[in-house]
Amino acid sequence: MKQDIHPKYGHASIHCACGNVIETQGTLQGVVQVEICSACHPFFTGKQKLMDTAGRIDRFQKKFGSRVALGTQKKTKKSAAAPAKEKLPLKTSLKDLKKETE
Repeated sequence: MKQDIHPKYGHASIHCACGNVIETQGTLQGVVQVEICSACHPFFTGKQKLMDTAGRIDRFQKKFGSRVALGTQKKTKKSAAAPAKEKLPLKTSLKDLKKETE
C-alpha cells in the first residue's frame, strides 16, 4: 500500500456566532467559525415563523375557491356507451371446428 496518501485526522472545534462550541474530529483541524448552528437556527429551535408572503394563500383561495384537487374526486361509473361483447361458446374438439368450416 502507498504510504502518506491519507489526510491527517485530528480534533476540530466549531465556534458559532451565538457562542455555541462543538468539539468534533475531522480532516479540517483547528477552529472553524460559523454564523449559525443547530442551537440557534430557527428550524431546529422550533421558533420558525411561517409567514404568508404577500397574501399568497388568499390569492390561491380566490383563484381556486373550493375546487377539489385532481385525483381526490370519486370516480363515477361511465355510462354504457359501447354494448358488451357477446360471449361465444368454446369449441370442444377439432371435429366441431371442421364441421363449421365445411
